[in-house]
Amino acid sequence: MTSRTVTLLDVARAAGVSKSTVSDALQGSGRVAEATRDRVRAVAEELGYRPNSAARRLRRASTGAVGLHLPATATRLDYYMNLAFGAVERAQEDGLDMVLLAPSGAAGGRIASRVDGLLVIDPEPGDSAVPGLLDAGVPVVTGERYLGPATGPSGAVVCDNAASLTALLDHVTERGARRPALLAPSGSSAWATALRATAGSWGRAHGVAVTLRTVPFAATPAEAEAATRALLAADPAVDAVICAPDGSAPGVLRAAAALGRKVGASSACGTISANRASDGNGRTGEGGRSEGGGPGRPGGTDAAAGPVGAGLLVASCVDGTAARGAEPPVTAVDLRPAAYGRACAELLCDILADRAAPDTARRHSWSLETRASTGSPG
Repeated sequence: MTSRTVTLLDVARAAGVSKSTVSDALQGSGRVAEATRDRVRAVAEELGYRPNSAARRLRRASTGAVGLHLPATATRLDYYMNLAFGAVERAQEDGLDMVLLAPSGAAGGRIASRVDGLLVIDPEPGDSAVPGLLDAGVPVVTGERYLGPATGPSGAVVCDNAASLTALLDHVTERGARRPALLAPSGSSAWATALRATAGSWGRAHGVAVTLRTVPFAATPAEAEAATRALLAADPAVDAVICAPDGSAPGVLRAAAALGRKVGASSACGTISANRASDGNGRTGEGGRSEGGGPGRPGGTDAAAGPVGAGLLVASCVDGTAARGAEPPVTAVDLRPAAYGRACAELLCDILADRAAPDTARRHSWSLETRASTGSPG
């Protein structure tokens, strides 16, 4: 413990008690058994714990409020707004108000003096506000794990992001895709990192190279459209595009329309359909995949659009109004953001009330909503 500053959480972990118990024991306050108080003090001395300015600001009386820190891009994304509403609703059930923190954050000591605990959603190691929040001297619950070097949170609520992308890749493959691509989020959050890693591991396991294009964490539809156009121009054989950022799916659909790609059918299925030719007597015959022909004829190609009339499956890693209201509606992973916000707030409430132990991690479930953009019924 000598390589970095020892925190209240370190003492709590070593002593097997909550951070609030450690605080009370060291300050001589609260209802802490004498044996527990002695053990905590001994552990703190052994680890070399020294109270910092944030810890000294811990309030002995409840403030009746908890803080919520969202990514800087949150204000324009449905996902985070729904998550926030769920968190507020759950906190109020325990009589706690929710304080929305400025994206830039504030000094840990100032925050600790105003709230009893903190929710930090999708913490980025590159977010300069996060280390101070995690070491503010109050319980902290993160939505997704924090991958940075600072003090760990008191608890976390996590989704299996690898499993959700695997489900999407399996789904588009089952629908006929042979060359899937992922518009992956940039950054080093647990979500972004898991998606990029899963694209590679799934491809190796299935012997299929998943084409990867990195886009901003909160890419706009215009940014997604530009990325999709560039992707399909560079690799016309791509027959499925999975977009990660919330709300970016309409941009992928616009790119597909501009390039003459039919959304909702894979290239393999589309080519078979194109090669069903009438023999002039009202009958159709099955033609094999044509390797010849020029642009505009079955089997022909266009430098940007790939096989003319070829299908393109489209799916999203995050469901929302943009995916549901698109034309066609887009297959997506429903992360149930309101329920996720409730789960984060519930864990924080449980830690504050000593109903949950330090380092508690809880799982949050998701579902795959299949729609017409992958050839599935809307």
